[in-house]
Amino acid sequence: MNVLLTGASGFVGQHLRQALARAGHAVVPVSRRDGVDMTRLSTPQRWWPHLNGIDAVINAAGIISQTRRQSFAALHDQAPRALFEACVQSGVPRVVQISALGADNTAFSAYHLSKRAADDALRQLPLAWFVLRPSLVHGAGGVSTALFNRLARLPAIPVVGDGGQRIQPVHIDDLVATVMQCLSAPQARRTLDVVGPQALRVVDWLQRLRVAQGLPPGRVCHLPHALVLGLTALCQPFSPLLRVDNLRMLQAGNVADVAPLAAFLGDMPQAPVTPASGGQP
Repeated sequence: MNVLLTGASGFVGQHLRQALARAGHAVVPVSRRDGVDMTRLSTPQRWWPHLNGIDAVINAAGIISQTRRQSFAALHDQAPRALFEACVQSGVPRVVQISALGADNTAFSAYHLSKRAADDALRQLPLAWFVLRPSLVHGAGGVSTALFNRLARLPAIPVVGDGGQRIQPVHIDDLVATVMQCLSAPQARRTLDVVGPQALRVVDWLQRLRVAQGLPPGRVCHLPHALVLGLTALCQPFSPLLRVDNLRMLQAGNVADVAPLAAFLGDMPQAPVTPASGGQP
């Protein structure tokens, strides 16, 4: 197949690019690193030249925080919506949209609302579509993976409040496998939550990461929510992950039923990090 892949230079995009090449598919990459600024492709007509000969589209473009050059509205909603319309007009039959867990009727952040807007637009179109909503994606090369690993290595592991916020990390390999399955699955027009096999408290997740890096379980430092909120606001310029909305999303939790994904894949997704793997996650 000839597959147009947006966000091809990002964490998820790079893993998908490699998997598509291994499977014998020809990849047409769209990213600023590949010379294409997706935010400028805001109408279907601007997408037409990129869709010649394309059999399927995977939209893996996304940002976790906004900048002056990239906004949630432009990158998560306007450009994807134009791309999906262009697929209908150009006869591209299949679209895989990588959204986010929480981009549903409970969404409250600008991040989730922009993702949901594009998801809803795609669901209205006469295409063989898939909307994938991954939880926290864990694996080599991930920005959040590196951050959590660093936190887990500290002499005292910092957590917000009691650290009981619930997350359900999924390994990048399982997200990639899900996307690859979507390219050939006969039953399309589906929304799937892409999550790991087990919901975890943040404090337990950090302890697992610590043990996986060859360290013994660590002491936990409980930080008041108000203090973390203030520090996050101060530190926003230094990391794309340090945003008030990201903290609010963490507090809200990020879990879902894994059974539909396991049925789709024909197997249970792997645990991103085992409690005592003893190796680098």
